[in-house]
Amino acid sequence: MTQQTQEKVVVTGGAGFIGGHLVRALLDAGYDVQVIDNLSAGTKENVPEAATLHVLDIRDAAAVEEVCKGASTVIHLAAMPQVQYSIEHPLETHDVNVNGTVSVLAAAQAARVRRVVFASSASVYGDVEVSVLSEDLPADPKSPYALHKHIGEQYGRLWHRLYGLETVSLRFFNVYGPGARASGAYALVTAIFLKLWREGKPLTITGDGEQTRDFIHVRDIARAIMLAAAHPGVGAGEVINIGSGVGTSVNTVAQLFGGEKEYGPARIEPRNSVAAVARARELLGFETSIALTDGIEELKRMAP
Repeated sequence: MTQQTQEKVVVTGGAGFIGGHLVRALLDAGYDVQVIDNLSAGTKENVPEAATLHVLDIRDAAAVEEVCKGASTVIHLAAMPQVQYSIEHPLETHDVNVNGTVSVLAAAQAARVRRVVFASSASVYGDVEVSVLSEDLPADPKSPYALHKHIGEQYGRLWHRLYGLETVSLRFFNVYGPGARASGAYALVTAIFLKLWREGKPLTITGDGEQTRDFIHVRDIARAIMLAAAHPGVGAGEVINIGSGVGTSVNTVAQLFGGEKEYGPARIEPRNSVAAVARARELLGFETSIALTDGIEELKRMAP
């Protein structure tokens, strides 16, 4: 996204981990940033004073439409982003993640917004046999949350076809960085390791630790979102992986933190998950800029 003077952008879920970083990046680029968040998972502290926070529910389409009036872009991050919780609470999470997304799309269309960027997830791929996950693979969601994200992608494509609203869906891989939660429903492995490392406790690893994941820094995620929001080559409902294209084992991540490791029972999860990144490079000109080693060193330096 190129710098524009006071162009209005709406970020749903802007008080969350990714949202807070994105909002700061948008403000640095000179945008008028309007944040929609019900603060069920995010916090007011994540929203800089220069942004405007609207505490409301994304399922309130009329209220969302009011905030969206005059905006060029809506970036839809708001969700209940937790697999196990969606399994235990399918009705509640469907209502927020699916009905909420339809509400945001309808509000954006009514407010004559140019483009909606939808935050999807690599979880839509499910447990596939291949280790490098291309957008051409069929979706095979294994949880309500993953299905919700796939449905959101489909709704984005449909909204473009039916109503002409520009949409693009970004499938995030394993996002890490400053401010990630280390506890609760949305805890991330790097944040958990950081907390344990800081407390001098063994790093807990499920299974043998050789399962690989594609880790991408939250500032790279924010940059990818901004590219997707403005790039003229997308907007017709495209689905694009956003990852590093590099698989790193959980054992390797633990070694980057240092200290003792403690192994526990394996859980049911994909063995390997790495993003195919050619489409992001070709359509958005996006490549990651922060290596995992540098990102973890930054986290350790910032730790109190």
